Amino acid sequence: MAVKAYNPIEHRFDVVVIGAGGAGLRAALAACAQGASVAVLSKVPPTRSHTVAAQGGINAALGNRGADNWRWHMYDTVRGSDWLGDQDAIAFMCRHAPEAIRELEAMGVPFTRDEGGSIYQRAYGGQSTDYGKGGLAYRACAAADRTGHAMLHTLYQQSLKSGARFFIEFVALDLLWDKEGACAGVLAWELATGDLHCFRSRQLILATGGFGQVFASTTASSICTGDGGAMILRSGLPLQDMEFIQFHPTGLYGTGVLITEGARGEGGILVNGLGERFMKRYAPQYMDLASRDVISRAVEQEIREGRGCGPNKDHVLLRLDHLDASVISEKLPSIRDIARTFAGIDVSISPIPVLPSVHYTMGGVPTTAQSEVITQAGVVPGLLAIGEAACNSVHGANRLGCNSLLDLVVFGKAAGERAGAHAGQGHAMLEAETLDKALAHFDTLRMSQGDATPASLRRQMQSVMQHHAGITRDEPSLMNGLRLLDKLWNQKLSSLNVRDKGLLWNNDLIEAIELDNLLRQAVATVASALHRTESRGAHMRTDHPLRDDAAWLRHTLFSMNDKGRFKLDTRAVRMEPGQDARSFAPETRKY
Repeated sequence: MAVKAYNPIEHRFDVVVIGAGGAGLRAALAACAQGASVAVLSKVPPTRSHTVAAQGGINAALGNRGADNWRWHMYDTVRGSDWLGDQDAIAFMCRHAPEAIRELEAMGVPFTRDEGGSIYQRAYGGQSTDYGKGGLAYRACAAADRTGHAMLHTLYQQSLKSGARFFIEFVALDLLWDKEGACAGVLAWELATGDLHCFRSRQLILATGGFGQVFASTTASSICTGDGGAMILRSGLPLQDMEFIQFHPTGLYGTGVLITEGARGEGGILVNGLGERFMKRYAPQYMDLASRDVISRAVEQEIREGRGCGPNKDHVLLRLDHLDASVISEKLPSIRDIARTFAGIDVSISPIPVLPSVHYTMGGVPTTAQSEVITQAGVVPGLLAIGEAACNSVHGANRLGCNSLLDLVVFGKAAGERAGAHAGQGHAMLEAETLDKALAHFDTLRMSQGDATPASLRRQMQSVMQHHAGITRDEPSLMNGLRLLDKLWNQKLSSLNVRDKGLLWNNDLIEAIELDNLLRQAVATVASALHRTESRGAHMRTDHPLRDDAAWLRHTLFSMNDKGRFKLDTRAVRMEPGQDARSFAPETRKY
């Protein structure tokens, strides 16, 4: 079929937001408040966006349970990032955190309250007072253990009220550009009608989430397929820090379902097959509330050294049975229900079997602290990125728990305000060649007639990633993983088979699009991990076990063409935090 035969329906908006999770909805609200016309595209109903799965809380130095300071929060975040985080972006996020919580409260987020009526705050991993010299910080504002759910529903209600126009069950396909290199919109596919749509924008915001589905065992929902990152790569732009993959230490054994860190924040403890509270060996001060990368590696080491639990000694246990029943019912009701539903366990009596599971992708679209997409040449006009799709980089080499929801709302608001304020110019002249290229890519996938289904190639890719890009890595394993991914890439080009050629609710075609998106980011992850010859945060190279600040206090940049050939570059970490904040020089990271 000739690409011209698709005849996309054209729309024009001041601001187009791709993604209706917490980041996208907060951006839409802010852009509407600027008086801009706003379109929000989502491939699922907004309340099914992955933000709904966030459980434990959202960080802010409110000080409701003891002295706190946003600068202490900033230090913890820089330390948690293993000094790879950009300190101007981190300072911005932590400084605006209390304001963000007050705004969410005013919107109607039903935060849990303490006895005095203030927002309840729990302890969380890697959070301290007095620049790491004090005790645990009670910084995570919680709505029981359903914080993301509460936030997402509230933000969606407010976005509907604001006048943003929603295009639900639209699959974003590719970014569109003008002759000057500015982003001019996006091509999307409407599942219900089969129509293609060309959304012209003055400012476009990517809020498409992470790419956790590149792994076999993940807490990420099935929609987390890195759609925004893949569109960036197909546009010839780079992704940043793709080697940094966070494993959450407490995925439910056998399913990968998330068991929130909030369970340990309320007093839950990890034990090995000998009944030992093993985190004493790895993080004697913070123990079960050390950072996630530290705990995940500790769990893996306990299992590797034969101290795991169960017949195969292949997991550890999370104990909640010593907690008061009121804590379980009031603060952890979802965890009680998850354990009962998926494992047949009563947490008040029995421990929960857990194992690290892929949880968050620190890498993504590189941006300034103002969420503008950047390359080595500078800012990309008309394009912003926020949330897990972006790498601004507040999380660096390792994200602290409860900083993700904060990232969504702080930078979502900032990006929406910036986009709305810059949306007064006329629409750029769309470069016809970019639309033709996007249509051709879609048509090529749709008309694939090989003998390999998208699902079979995706399972192979996930197996490669699970075995070659896990918690610990080395050069031989990464090289072999890269070779296997190259083979899968060639299979995708030559052997992919999309059996259903229709355009209405074509799940076979959706799987092919998502496979293409994921496979690009699988290559980015493994190639970047091979390139970085040090250990930092979530990236643990057993053949390079030490952090190397002299050579690697730098971000990795990865770009790739449609033939699967890639190149790697680096850029310096931004160490200057801007006004009202101090810079934190690298130091030994310990908990």
